[in-house]
Amino acid sequence: MSTGRVRTKKKACSSDQSPDNLPVRSSGRQVKKKAAEAAADDDDEASEKKYRKCEKAGCTATCPVCFASAAERCAKNGYTSRWYHLSCGEHFCNECFDHYYRSHKDGYEKYTAWKRIWTSNGKSEPSPKAFMADQQLPYWVQCTKPDCGKWRQLTKEIQLTPQIAKTYRCGMKLNNSTKTEGSDQCSMPEDLRVAEVSDHWWYSMLILPPLLKDSVAAPFLAAYYPDCVGMSPSCTSTNRLPGESNLVKLEHLKSVPNLTVAGMNKYFQPFYQPNECGKALCVRPDVMELDELYEFPEYSRDPTMYLALRNLILALWYTNCKEALTPQKCIHHIIVRGLVRIRCVQEMERILYFMTRKGLINTGLLSVGPDQYLLPKEYHSKSVIIVGAGAAGLAAARQLHNFGIKVIILEAKDRIGGRVWDDKTFTGVTVGRGAQIVNGCVNNPVALMCEQLGIKMHKLGEKCDLIQEGGRITDPTIDKRMDFHFNAILDVVSEWRKDKTQHQDVPLGEKIQEIYKAFIQESGIQFSELEEKVLQFHLSNLEYACGSNLSQVSARSWDHNEFFAQFAGDHTLLTVGYSTVIEKLAEGLDIRLNFPVQSIDYSGEEVHVTTADGTVWTTQKVLVTVPLALLQKNAIQFNPPLSEKKIKAINSLGAGVIEKIALQFPYRFWDSKIQGADFFGHVPPNSSQRGLFSVFYDMDPEGKESILMSVVTGDAVVTIKNLDDQQVLQQCMTVLRELFKEQEVPDPVKFFVTRWSNDPWLQMAYSFVKTGGSGEAYDIIAEDIQGKIFFAGEATNRHFPQTVTGAYLSGVREASKIAAF
Repeated sequence: MSTGRVRTKKKACSSDQSPDNLPVRSSGRQVKKKAAEAAADDDDEASEKKYRKCEKAGCTATCPVCFASAAERCAKNGYTSRWYHLSCGEHFCNECFDHYYRSHKDGYEKYTAWKRIWTSNGKSEPSPKAFMADQQLPYWVQCTKPDCGKWRQLTKEIQLTPQIAKTYRCGMKLNNSTKTEGSDQCSMPEDLRVAEVSDHWWYSMLILPPLLKDSVAAPFLAAYYPDCVGMSPSCTSTNRLPGESNLVKLEHLKSVPNLTVAGMNKYFQPFYQPNECGKALCVRPDVMELDELYEFPEYSRDPTMYLALRNLILALWYTNCKEALTPQKCIHHIIVRGLVRIRCVQEMERILYFMTRKGLINTGLLSVGPDQYLLPKEYHSKSVIIVGAGAAGLAAARQLHNFGIKVIILEAKDRIGGRVWDDKTFTGVTVGRGAQIVNGCVNNPVALMCEQLGIKMHKLGEKCDLIQEGGRITDPTIDKRMDFHFNAILDVVSEWRKDKTQHQDVPLGEKIQEIYKAFIQESGIQFSELEEKVLQFHLSNLEYACGSNLSQVSARSWDHNEFFAQFAGDHTLLTVGYSTVIEKLAEGLDIRLNFPVQSIDYSGEEVHVTTADGTVWTTQKVLVTVPLALLQKNAIQFNPPLSEKKIKAINSLGAGVIEKIALQFPYRFWDSKIQGADFFGHVPPNSSQRGLFSVFYDMDPEGKESILMSVVTGDAVVTIKNLDDQQVLQQCMTVLRELFKEQEVPDPVKFFVTRWSNDPWLQMAYSFVKTGGSGEAYDIIAEDIQGKIFFAGEATNRHFPQTVTGAYLSGVREASKIAAF
């Protein structure tokens, strides 16, 4: 029951009220004490505001400074509610963030305009941090004065260009390229943040990877999202087709696989285009290769910086391959805002040296002096002897010499070149006794070397009339039909071998004959006598490609290298001859002719090489580049002996032989019939003669000189081995007079017949996989022994055997391995 009294709630106790809700008078001393405590609290709060740290875990910046200075109330080096971290030395304040990000602020329009461009070109998020890194960070530039080299931060309004980077000196006023102060500007200390950039942890604290502006690589990579290949999407040089979605642009450009850059050699295509594959010596600009990941594992998570610099270096090299590409030439083209430019310059040098060592750049016919070596001094202490002055040996020697490594070449013959040997005694034309055709020019190092020399190659046309003995030109439909059947037979061989082991291998000739007979029986088709002869012509071409009759060639592995990317593009005739390239490669090298190597002793710390005259040469490493045939015949004694594994691999390959005949006539009797074609075919009268002069090449594309060259392949090589040159000539002239029976064929005024199989220091043309062998043998032969003995040559190049290109690349490969050991 209520008493009628009104009850009130008690107020919570406070610092100036007593528990019984009655006020208490404070003494003067208490008031002073409380005032002092309040003042101390205010100081603590002000201190906290003034020195707010970056919230990024691990950031070393205790007192961040805003680099943007965009907002009127920019915190500068004072208090902000939040610091935005780009790197350990670069932050922007919350006020400057708002200035660009908030729609009612002055900077919002600039940010959205940038965002539109970024979105239309790029793939990554156009975040405020990306905007600040791409548009607001100041540039850093290095003083080019030799005794300075300090890094300086440019003022915000200065746009860095390659020209500024190339000429900048401390204190330079960039508006008129003069100095504002005296020459003592270089004595000013460098910003302390610069030293931190070199540390490994600094890069790990970088929020966004560097995206280069106006990269030289941009024209090569127009089909890619710029930020996927290390370039800024905000630059005009990376803009793609306007008015279309990204997908439409990308798909449109994917349909143009051979993107070439204006003014550049059409054979230079160092980057794959999207959806493109199977092109030799080509890299994907958006992916690191395995050997790159092995060398630079720190970029495995985010390869953007590596890709940006690698793509830039490759583009610079192919833009001018006639001069060595040095760090100094690359630095000026690294245009990126922020401290990360310093890191890019430092990393670029490492990447450049790696690419140089691998032979991706600074290769070919470049020749450098002692003060211009392409690799640092730590590489220069090695000494190397190379056995053989063919394409492989000379390629390796040129590379090693340019690296700064001491090299001596010991050559058994009285000339350089090995299986490259040109005859320049014919009027107005060079005729190769050995190689002269370049098979696939895109990214082919031979095309690169021709560019370095200013040499033009002649593109071979596709027209090849097949002429029968009696003089009739074969109906092209018959040729196409038999070419189709021939390729169909090879397709069946490809299906057959899919589940076959080496022990189940059979000769290619036997397998082709088996498939052919089965087809005839099952289909009931009967080929005419002419069609049978045309099929024999195509088989002779296959023997030409293999360098052997088909009874010795592996059906399982005859085209083993086709599983790898091959050189695409035009097939060309090197009209000036390979010797022009070979002689330039050899220029300035220490080559000792007439020094056959008899033995190589690598049992001790050093390697001892003994030549036929009894001289013993001492070196650290030896590169053996002799032909496969000489390795098979133990022409060089190794101590310790070669392993059984390597010997087995050597003997599982065949030493193929083809021979050539070249003839100069008083006039071009074939012109009216051939009508400008680069070559014509000879339909053999029967299978036993199919390798005798199956193709004739017109050696003067300009049509002035009267020179034909033909080849002898397969069993026909054995046929002519016991004939003298005049007898071989007579057989060849009999064929020509049958092919041009309707007219008079004059006697030649000059000719030669090659005898590669009789040359004691060569004994072959090029290798092939014998029945029961495999392409792996090439890799096994190429394996080094104890980091002392190395092997090069076409028979060590699994990807590109049988060619001068393959021999050259094997030399470059081994030079890289030797330099790395």
